[in-house]
Amino acid sequence: MESLFPITVPLLMGNHRALQDPGPEFTDPLPLGKFSVQFSRHALRHLVQEIRQRRFDDWQWFLLALQADEIHLAQRRPSQLLALDHLAERWKQVGVIPYPHQIKTAERVINEMRGQAILADEVGLGKTIEAGLILKEYMLRGLVRKALILTPASLLWQWYTELYEKFDIAAGIQRSKWDWEYSDVLIASLDTAKRDEHAQIIGNIQYDMVIIDEAHKLKNSSTAAFKLVDSLQKKFCLMLTATPVQNDLKELYNLISLLKPGQLGSYRSFRSKFVKDKRTPKNPEELRKLLSQVLIRNKRGAGTVQFTKRIVHPVVVKLSPPEQELYDGISAFVKDVGRSASSLSSVILPLITLQREVCSSFFAAGVTIQKMLERNMAQPSPALLALLEKAAYIRQNSKCDVLEQLLPSLQGEKVIIFTEYRATQDYIRYRLERAGYTTVGFDGRLSRGKKEWIKQQFFRDAQIMVSTESGGEGLNFQFCHIIVNFDLPWNPMRLEQRIGRVHRLGQTEDVHIYNLVTENTIEEHIMYLLHKKINMFEEIIGELDAILLHLNLEKSFESEIMKIFLQYDEKDMIKTQLDELGDKILKGKQQIRESRIDLL
Repeated sequence: MESLFPITVPLLMGNHRALQDPGPEFTDPLPLGKFSVQFSRHALRHLVQEIRQRRFDDWQWFLLALQADEIHLAQRRPSQLLALDHLAERWKQVGVIPYPHQIKTAERVINEMRGQAILADEVGLGKTIEAGLILKEYMLRGLVRKALILTPASLLWQWYTELYEKFDIAAGIQRSKWDWEYSDVLIASLDTAKRDEHAQIIGNIQYDMVIIDEAHKLKNSSTAAFKLVDSLQKKFCLMLTATPVQNDLKELYNLISLLKPGQLGSYRSFRSKFVKDKRTPKNPEELRKLLSQVLIRNKRGAGTVQFTKRIVHPVVVKLSPPEQELYDGISAFVKDVGRSASSLSSVILPLITLQREVCSSFFAAGVTIQKMLERNMAQPSPALLALLEKAAYIRQNSKCDVLEQLLPSLQGEKVIIFTEYRATQDYIRYRLERAGYTTVGFDGRLSRGKKEWIKQQFFRDAQIMVSTESGGEGLNFQFCHIIVNFDLPWNPMRLEQRIGRVHRLGQTEDVHIYNLVTENTIEEHIMYLLHKKINMFEEIIGELDAILLHLNLEKSFESEIMKIFLQYDEKDMIKTQLDELGDKILKGKQQIRESRIDLL
């Protein structure tokens, strides 16, 4: 039976990296009583240095700790989690029901992996719940007091809320350099932590546990983020990522080596033994066995979670003659500028923005045209002046008309309306408030605290939340199950982020997705690609980011679509080119799934 507590070599005072630092060669196993530890030569030199400096505990203390560990083992099965009983009443109050795969994952991490694990569940299966349960368990056992959670800045508040509401852990959010040393449980942005002025402070702190969310961002061993995490003094470490390998098996090697140096040997030996090409493994069974010692991946389906359905409702919007005239004028302007530009890369982003905005609202397009004119006051473009005049005389927004007709059929249910543009957001709220609806706005201008406050306002009082893209990440809205895409993002990743705010673990209702699509515009083509071609809406594509990387696009996904739009005028030719792009996505999806079956 394995020990409940990790038994460390008694000669060291908390510097576990001396045991894990990968060297080019390894010594023979060094016997220590009934334990056997394998050291790299570098680690052995470090160990000798620690002994010379007399940084070790008394042997009697070690024997006493060993005896206590054995007594505890005799009284309690190691698989039992203290946290389950401890949190039972709180979970009942907040409506949390832990899934069997989450409990099993926590038990494996604690009892088999000694608190060193990559949690690689597919998207939406609750990796945050698993990490919070493991952290709480170690805190209850007295093994974790000082903990650091590194996450993308957009997820700071979500982690704070999850830990407090579901696990009764009062964490701090890092705001100044003083927080690093004085907060026992601290949530911080990885981008902030890797800066030199912060990294120097963090490097001197001994952490009991470090948790890294979106850990695939550490895939490159030459980055400052990788070097920071590698330098941390930590007893336990959890890495959370749905995509542990994206484009190269070396990324997986880097993550494993960061977590448990030496697990896969040197990179030279790993490449020789396990890499056929950068995406195809050799000896998959042996590699899978090594990975299973440090990596857990739960997948959707039997034994985990059955998600509710996604039900898609395309809503075709016919533009009024003035709106269609403005759209055609802007499209002609965009094509003229794009085709005549000496370097497309220098103009493609503003052209993409203008082309998408005119499908969103005349108001958003007009604001952008005005800004473009203001930047060129000395020589204003006559074509832009004519377009601005057309936008100024439009008094109707057909999309908002259709939206107001749609809302009564939703029978008072809470609705999230997504748009990519603040000008459109403001216009939608103006129209809906005038029609008698209560609305709140959610966008990137809000502070962390105000975002959470807006979420609570939406939950308690408002029927409608109008959100820009910032609502596509960071906060979860499982209490709502109706989404309206007022305009469609061209990048499927952004669309998945929107839907993922409501269609995730804890959602009990089928999710209804209403897509407002303007007829005879580029939105028709985007809807065809995302809905008909790659089935973006009904199926969760957890590996979408990896698929897009796999395409090896010269530019962004949006730029690829824009190049097609600029090159062709005929609808049939545009559809043919989008067909080819969709086929590439589907092929990449299949290749990634096949390669991941061999590993995970």
